Amino acid sequence: LRGGTLPGHAPDREGVRRARAEAAHLARQLGYRPGGAPDDVESAGIVLAFAYPDRIAQRRPGQAARYLLRNGRGAALAAPSALAAAPYLVAAELDGQGRESTLYLAAPVELAELLAHFGEQVEREEVVEWDAAAGAVRALRRERLGALVLRQAPLPDADPAAVAEALARVVEEEGLDVLGWSRHARQLQARLGFLRALDPAWPDVSDAALAATARAWLLPHLYGLRRRDELQRLDIGMLLEGMLSWEQRRRLDELAPAHLEVPSGSRIPVDYADPAAPVLAVRLQEVFGWTETPRVGGGRVPLTLHLLSPAHRPVQVTRDLASFWKTGYFEVKKDLKGRYPKHYWPDDPLQATPTRRTRPR
Repeated sequence: LRGGTLPGHAPDREGVRRARAEAAHLARQLGYRPGGAPDDVESAGIVLAFAYPDRIAQRRPGQAARYLLRNGRGAALAAPSALAAAPYLVAAELDGQGRESTLYLAAPVELAELLAHFGEQVEREEVVEWDAAAGAVRALRRERLGALVLRQAPLPDADPAAVAEALARVVEEEGLDVLGWSRHARQLQARLGFLRALDPAWPDVSDAALAATARAWLLPHLYGLRRRDELQRLDIGMLLEGMLSWEQRRRLDELAPAHLEVPSGSRIPVDYADPAAPVLAVRLQEVFGWTETPRVGGGRVPLTLHLLSPAHRPVQVTRDLASFWKTGYFEVKKDLKGRYPKHYWPDDPLQATPTRRTRPR
């Protein structure tokens, strides 16, 4: 290295001789005249760069002895060396095996030399991308030689459309959890999923569909945003409602109500997590007098009733409330009366007063 070899490794002297000859030939063609003799150690790096331009390498940030080659492959020094901290070098000999080649022979090169002699090959670009560590979109003006980023600086006047696109890509790639979902938004998503199972005219708002179509429904609302916390403040429920037609908005509460009022007067939320069997979990005492199982979906789907004890533990699951009053209630009543003797357990539940209290007033 720098005209020598790594300990324990015999260099391919003929290969090195050919490399030097080819480098000298290329240097003459390109008009390069090193200041020293042909074997000047200080000139070895740039001469090798002319011979092997794809082997120009940049040290990986924070990783001594590990490099990224211009062609995008990795390389690592075979043994400890003074070159381990060199910001840039050119590989003269490497094995080319595996995902990361072993680098046996190399010489350092300065960034200024690369810019002076390969400047016309440097690509200048504006990059707008998501920085996961910072939790924000970053915009950079970047100079690149193949896979190597030579220089970069913040881009203060990034295109707002490009920033919004970067945020949309985050949602597509990382999933919807990057957004701030409220309980209301998740419940609305489940209600719409239930209605779509009955009628495909309703929009598909499953997580997979929303992630795949993020640009269509989310992109217009991302302008002016840049950080993860701003994403999480979006009102996702409002955005889901924006996918509905006027007629669908009008019929939403009728076909898939968020809550149902039970005989006691309580408004109980309906759980649509399973579109085939939405659930109403309610204390048994609050539905005395309810003769039929309530239905949703325009009367097409009976709710699955989770009848609860005073401690909110399920004591019966049924989709046929009338049958439960005739047969199952009396066994349940016997058990509950023993466990909750102060509560109201009437002999005729259809004529009893429903209550949210221990006993009706």
